Amino acid sequence: MAGFHERNPDSPEMMEKPDYNTQQRTLSPTDRVDVQGTQFQEGTQLHRGLKARHITMIAIGGAIGTGLIIGTGQALARAGPGSIFISYTVVGFIVYLVMCALGEMAAWLPLSSGFTGYAARFCDPSLGFALGYTYWFKYIIVTPNQLTAGALIIQYWVDRDRVNPGVFIAVFWVAIVCINYFGIRFFGEFEFWLSTIKVLVIVGVIILSLILALGGGPDHDRKGFRYWNDPGAFAEYIDTGATGRFIAFWSTMVTATFAYLGTELVGVTVGEAQNPRKTIPRAIKLTFYRILFFYCLSVLLLGMLVPYNSEELAFATKASSSASASPFVVAIKLAGINALPGILNGCILLFVFSASNSDLYIASRTLYGLASEGKAPALFRRTDQRGVPVYALGLSAAFALLAFMNVSDDSKVVFGYFVNLTTIFGLLTWISILVAHIYFVRARRAQNVPDTALAFKAPLGVAGSCGALALCILISLTKNFNVFTHSESYGDFDYKNFVTGYLGIPLYLIMIFGYKLWTKCKGVKPREADLWTGKDIIDREEEEFLAAKRAKELERGKGGNWFYRTFVSWLF
Repeated sequence: MAGFHERNPDSPEMMEKPDYNTQQRTLSPTDRVDVQGTQFQEGTQLHRGLKARHITMIAIGGAIGTGLIIGTGQALARAGPGSIFISYTVVGFIVYLVMCALGEMAAWLPLSSGFTGYAARFCDPSLGFALGYTYWFKYIIVTPNQLTAGALIIQYWVDRDRVNPGVFIAVFWVAIVCINYFGIRFFGEFEFWLSTIKVLVIVGVIILSLILALGGGPDHDRKGFRYWNDPGAFAEYIDTGATGRFIAFWSTMVTATFAYLGTELVGVTVGEAQNPRKTIPRAIKLTFYRILFFYCLSVLLLGMLVPYNSEELAFATKASSSASASPFVVAIKLAGINALPGILNGCILLFVFSASNSDLYIASRTLYGLASEGKAPALFRRTDQRGVPVYALGLSAAFALLAFMNVSDDSKVVFGYFVNLTTIFGLLTWISILVAHIYFVRARRAQNVPDTALAFKAPLGVAGSCGALALCILISLTKNFNVFTHSESYGDFDYKNFVTGYLGIPLYLIMIFGYKLWTKCKGVKPREADLWTGKDIIDREEEEFLAAKRAKELERGKGGNWFYRTFVSWLF
C-alpha cells in the first residue's frame, strides 16, 4: 500500500506542476456549517469512533454472508465446480478493483457522506443523488429481508406453529435498533466480535473441508479432484453442449456477484473512522487476500467434496435460509458427520443477525450522507451527543418493519419481487464508484496533483476501473438472462422476473436525468472539480490523531501489537 509521502517543493516533479500547492483551498470550521458532504459542527457531526480493527472486521464482515455459506449450493448444482471456481475468482478481482478505486478517493478526502459525495463532487451532482437513493433503497429492503431470514432459521429449532415468526422478527428489530442507537463505539465493538465469529466459522469450515477432501472424515474417502472428472467440472444449463456449459458458467458470474455485494460498505464508514487515511486503505488492500482465502479457497474445496449432480445438493437448493440449504452441510453429511448441521445453523443465525445490524447502520448513514449533500431534508443530518444521526436511524428502522409482511404467506411473493428489484442497485453502486474514480483521476491530472500526494493509489489506476466498469455493466444487463431463454424446462418469456430484475436500471436513470432537469445541474469539469474543500480539516484531525498515538506509544512501549500486525491482521 502506498504510504504518505513528504512533498518537497523544490523537487523536479513539483517544479513541473506548480499549481498543485497554489490551488489548495482551506476552510475554517467557523466559516460554514457544511460543505458538500463535510460536516464539522456539533449537532450534525459524526464521531470518529471506529478503530483500525473495527474497520478491518467490518470490511470482512460485509464480504462474508449467507451468499457464501448458502448461495454457492445453487451455483454448484447448476454449473459445476470448475465454473464456480472461475466465476468467484473473476468477480473477486472485480470487487478488488472497485475497492481500490474507492480507497484512492477515501484516502484523499474521507467524506462523511461516503461515496455518494465522491460521485457528486468529481462527476455530477445527479450521479451522487441517484447513487445515494438507490443505495438507501437497497438497504431499507435488505434489512427487513435479513430479519425475516433470521426468523426462518429459528424454525430449525422452533416450529412456526408453536411460536409465530413475528415474535423473533420483533426481538431482532429491537436489538439492532438499540445497538445502532448506543453510538458508533458500541456498534463498532459489537460488530467487531460478530465479524470475528464469522471469520472463525469460515476458517473452521475451510479447515474441515480440507480434512474431508484428504480423507480425514469418518468415511476415510480421499476424494481429491475426483468429482471434477466424474460427473465433471462443468455442467450444462438450459442448453446442451458447449453453449449449455457457457450459459451455466455465466449464470454463476451473476451468483458470485451477489455473493460479494456489500463488500463496498467500508466506504460508508469513512466519516466515523479514526485516522481514515491509513485504516480505510489498509482494510481495502487486505480485501484481496481475504477474497482469495475465504471465497476462492472455500468454493474450490466445496467442488472437491460434493458432486454437482448430488441428490442431497438438489434438496439443498430448494431449502429455505437454514443450514439444510448449505452445500457445506451436504459435504459434511456425505462424509458421514451428523452432529454439525445444528451448530452450523446457529452460526448462520449469527451471520444473518450481523448482516441486519450492519445493513441498518448503512441505511442510516447513507440517508445522513444524502442530507449532508443537501439531497435530503436537513433534519436527517442532525446527530445526538454520541454522534448518531437519530432521525436518519429512526426512518431507516421504520422501513425495517416491512419484515412483518413476511409473517403472512400471501405477501411473501410480493416482497420477494421487491427484493429482486433492489438487488440490481448493488451492481449500480459498483458502477457509480468506478465512474466517480475515473472522473477523480481525470480531475487530479487536470489540476496537476501528483501520485506522490496520495495516501493510497489504486494499483491498476484508470485502466483497472474501466475494465471492471465494462464487466459490471455486462453483468447488470445479463443479470436475469434466463427470462429470455425458451426451453421445455423454463417455458416462454418470464415477464415477472424481467420486470423485477431490470426495473432498477430505468429507475436509476430516471433519478439521474430527473435530478438534472429539476436542478439544472451540470457535469463537473476536471479542472473545476473540488478536490480541496474540507481537506485541511481532515489533515488537522490526522495530525492530532497521530500525535496522540505517538504519545501513547511512548508511554507504554511500541511492541504490544506486533504479533497481531504481523501474523493475524491480514486475515482478521
